Amino acid sequence: MIKKQYLMIPGPTMVPERILRAMVREMINHRGPEFTKILTAVTEGVKKCFKTKNDLFIIPSSGTGGMEAAVVNILSEGDEVLVLNIGAFGSRWTKILKAYRANVDEIKFARGTAADVETVEKKLKSKKYSAVFFQQNETSTGVLNDVQSLAQVIKKYDTLIVVDAVSGLITADLRTDEWGLDVVVAASQKAFMLPPGLSFVSFSKKAWQYYEKSKMPRFYWDFKSMKDWADKGQNPFTPPVSLYYGLEESLKMIDEEGLENIFERHKKLRDITRDGLKKLNLKLLASDDVASCAVTAVFPPENINADDLRKKVKQNYSVVLAGGQEDLKGKIFRIGHLGYCLETDIMVSLDAISKCL
Repeated sequence: MIKKQYLMIPGPTMVPERILRAMVREMINHRGPEFTKILTAVTEGVKKCFKTKNDLFIIPSSGTGGMEAAVVNILSEGDEVLVLNIGAFGSRWTKILKAYRANVDEIKFARGTAADVETVEKKLKSKKYSAVFFQQNETSTGVLNDVQSLAQVIKKYDTLIVVDAVSGLITADLRTDEWGLDVVVAASQKAFMLPPGLSFVSFSKKAWQYYEKSKMPRFYWDFKSMKDWADKGQNPFTPPVSLYYGLEESLKMIDEEGLENIFERHKKLRDITRDGLKKLNLKLLASDDVASCAVTAVFPPENINADDLRKKVKQNYSVVLAGGQEDLKGKIFRIGHLGYCLETDIMVSLDAISKCL
């Protein structure tokens, strides 16, 4: 008998059938008027999700590609930067920045906690930084940062604000322009309900000032090149046309549901997930006040390895859960509840976990 898979990880997420159908269309000329029309429309649609009027680039890459693009377009070798590290993807900022030889200071917060505003401000007082990098939503720990409060503090020190919103965008409110966020990165395979392959980066006027001074090597990631081609309704290089078809349909679905309704749906899914896990007497990594609307990190009972439980849940019920990362590998499992996810998916997942326990 064919089993239905429940992909309950924080990305790639399940893709709605109407998006899959939209993607199964013949190819068009990516330098022709048909593609120009699509690119123009989806760029404006994604801007609405970012709540921005800044430049918005759609890049054929994973979310990490968008993160790297953000770095090379604003910095020079030796620039002083600060990373607010609350998990594995905070560590990824650090790795990218060090690869490009920026001077990186890092505040490493306890796993399962959000970045503390007072700690951040104390650090900002100690040294002048070119940019501060952090996550909206830390996928590895299921923690949602208070981006608005962090941005308010960082802006006082005339420092560029760079936010990885890859797993958080659309699951929780993020107001790029209102909060003064200079560079924001997101990706297709999360709440956009698409397969992997596209990243999105918004770029402010202040970020362009940094671009003019930046001396990082760049070719594929060059935002000036992307902007010049975008003004002609094209990408610099061959785009994954099928994903643009899917993005067009995804944005229609987002518009039909409404952003505010989507935020509420994700909050509800988070609460149902957390309540269900607590009823199973399982300990959650993040506290309720910083809990992610996209993913929940959970400790298994003391005598059970998290990866063994995940394996059993998949084998018996075709429910795919995510594992822990870095120091939490084998110690936690994670349930994604973002994008094309409904209450019934959560109910099935909780029941599968319960039976396997």
